[in-house]
Amino acid sequence: MSDEHLPVMPDETIQALAIDPGGIYIDCTFGRGGHSRLILERLEREGRLLAFDRDAQAANSKTAHELRRDPKFRLEKCNLMNLETLAASRGWLGQVTGVLMDLGVSSPQLDDANRGFSFMRDGPLDMRMDTTTGGTAAEWIDTVSERELVRVLKTFGEERYARRIARAVVKSRGVQPIRTTLELARLIEQAVPRRDPGKHPATRSFQAIRVHLNKELEELKTGLEQAVKIMKPAGRLVVISFHSLEDRIVKRFIRRECRGENFPPRLPVMASAFSPRLRSLGRAVRAGDREVTANSRARSAVLRAAERVGR
Repeated sequence: MSDEHLPVMPDETIQALAIDPGGIYIDCTFGRGGHSRLILERLEREGRLLAFDRDAQAANSKTAHELRRDPKFRLEKCNLMNLETLAASRGWLGQVTGVLMDLGVSSPQLDDANRGFSFMRDGPLDMRMDTTTGGTAAEWIDTVSERELVRVLKTFGEERYARRIARAVVKSRGVQPIRTTLELARLIEQAVPRRDPGKHPATRSFQAIRVHLNKELEELKTGLEQAVKIMKPAGRLVVISFHSLEDRIVKRFIRRECRGENFPPRLPVMASAFSPRLRSLGRAVRAGDREVTANSRARSAVLRAAERVGR
């Protein structure tokens, strides 16, 4: 298993963050530290970088051990729900210069068959970002109702064959428990009547189960709200998402925060009363052809950035 993970859109990310050498930065998804390393290289002695990740393996990676030698850097094991708490414990509320979120699953997680994220490698059906807590995907699939499974596949995977897949899963587990990634992938492949060109039939279902199991969208919504609270004026929020559900949440959040208070349509209100908290920094950015060729994971990446406004 490789410990290497190429950071997606590195140049675009650093440009969007507009690094202040003496600023305070938080990398909410350390992964294997690609983006953290780039930020740290641009910080001077008074600068600070706090990174965190819910995956314990990230803290034990080669890059984590290297970066810990730098006194400007700290790494914590936690998730996006703890962003405000971490900032407050350091006296950083309203002081943070930049917040980065690189969402989704890292390459080392996908490449490790024992983590159960990939339908391309046979391994235990786990899918937990944090393997020290919560039930596995196999345990959830073993007990979930057919109706709930349909809901999860539709809501978090936008899977049009959700009913067929759910029916097949419930029927199969009645004969024998589904324990491995390839067992589930083959079952889905047999249940789906038509496949999208260039996409494995299990892609959407695996995404849906993973997102649901790890509460990824709930975490993202909470993390975005907390990020705005902890940033200083002119601070930058940069988010890289990898599927439409994530990107939709980020896009709508930035749009809402740029608009400010949502008053009734015909209520006479002065412009100053709207109090927007963010200013959008242009349209979404996608990886270039050269990067996609070198790193296929970048193909679906979308970067959105915004700047904190107000006092």
